[in-house]
Amino acid sequence: MTLWFLEGVMGLLFMVGGAALLSLWVGSWSWLPDWLTARPWLLPVAVAAVLLPPVIIEPPLRYAVHRWELSGDIVYARSGWLSREWVFVPVGRIQTVDKTQGWFERLLGLATVEIRTASYAGSSSIKGLDYEIAARLAEDLSHRAQQLRDDAT
Repeated sequence: MTLWFLEGVMGLLFMVGGAALLSLWVGSWSWLPDWLTARPWLLPVAVAAVLLPPVIIEPPLRYAVHRWELSGDIVYARSGWLSREWVFVPVGRIQTVDKTQGWFERLLGLATVEIRTASYAGSSSIKGLDYEIAARLAEDLSHRAQQLRDDAT
């Protein structure tokens, strides 16, 4: 949950910072209404007011939905917060398993496991796993995929 919150806060800061830079030029634009050119500080405040609620609401909703499970020969992953995605990946169809870490994931000791098949629809990623769990999962999936490999014909 902390990962999604940090990503949201960074996006919010980027957008508010961009709006603040833009507001420096708003006063000189004659085509804008007078109330806006007289109060250019309203632009970053409005951007923050619009973007702050999703930053607060999204992480707990995503955390409540985000699930994964590895059973015998199927990997199940569920994700999303506005729209939900359920993915069932047959282990025998897995072509590659990658473990990645972004900046925030490395800072928090987390990782993402990306499972790829020949079909885009069958591929999945499991984000925000503890690093050790992600490493174990990636290794286990690789071994199982090699054992269950089918010819896909």
